[in-house]
Amino acid sequence: MFGLGAKNIGIDLGTANTLVYMEGKGIVLREPSVVAKNTHTGKVIAVGSEAREMIGRTPESIVAIRPMKDGVIADYDTTASMLKYFIEKTVGNSKPSAMICVPSGVTEVEKRAVIDAARVAGAREAFVIEEPFAAAIGAGLPVMDPTGSMVVDIGGGTTDVATISLGGIVSSTSIRQAGDKFNTAIVNYVHSNFNLLIGERTAEDIKIQIGSASVEKAEDIEAVNIRGRDLVTGLPKSVDVKAVDVAHAIQDVVQDIIVAIKETLEQTSPEIAADVIDHGIVLTGGGALLKNLPEVISEATKVPVFIAQDPLDCVAVGTGESLKNIEVMRKNSR
Repeated sequence: MFGLGAKNIGIDLGTANTLVYMEGKGIVLREPSVVAKNTHTGKVIAVGSEAREMIGRTPESIVAIRPMKDGVIADYDTTASMLKYFIEKTVGNSKPSAMICVPSGVTEVEKRAVIDAARVAGAREAFVIEEPFAAAIGAGLPVMDPTGSMVVDIGGGTTDVATISLGGIVSSTSIRQAGDKFNTAIVNYVHSNFNLLIGERTAEDIKIQIGSASVEKAEDIEAVNIRGRDLVTGLPKSVDVKAVDVAHAIQDVVQDIIVAIKETLEQTSPEIAADVIDHGIVLTGGGALLKNLPEVISEATKVPVFIAQDPLDCVAVGTGESLKNIEVMRKNSR
């Protein structure tokens, strides 16, 4: 019998962060998707927050890696080790059933890799749910109703756009342009304009503090002082970076996301498009928090745009809520 006592879990296995939702308890774990390993022995030294602290600060014998890339598994063994750690941390030695989200554009092979990794990590059985559908459930959209909803989930590795009606995805687009690409654009900008080398974490901090989807509105945001390594002298150096320059640097990624949204709207029926105009587009995921993004998307699409409540948690909550339908998924997988 499948019940609350089984401690079944929903996992938002993200490129940047992993969240675990437990039935009856909500989100019980929130950790970076990072693993630190000994390069000589292959032994896992740290996982999650502890491993993230090591990024860019490890000796040659230790490497801190992110085993997920662009929303899919890039390093199978390390992902299985990371999942094992997270599952044991939340449910101990019991073997839960797990529902795991995947980007809407993944192949059957990539889905199978996620299911197999979860089983290797200790799950009794594992099922997958598409990320934008989970995000829509977590955002409280009426996914089972005969009305169209649109969700844009901007994670670390992928942006998933989907229109949803009557319990299914009507049209969807998944692009590998999201939070990580914003960070890469910022690293490249600082490199090109200041001859300064900064790490991924510094770029993430810049994005959070002064990143703006709108170049015009970035004029009102104060500059931030950053530190890195001067590529000419090799010595530490600090510079001031303007928000308007960061906005210019990330514009290509912002425009790619807007194109994906427009393409998804073009694929959908006039009736659902009309519903989306009435109810608006809902943004979820960490990328939804980029300053001025709703206004920029709304201006480009002529559709109202809203940020979901707790956008970082929507996918995990939706994945966990979908555990209620696991009996149906069991039958369908036979």
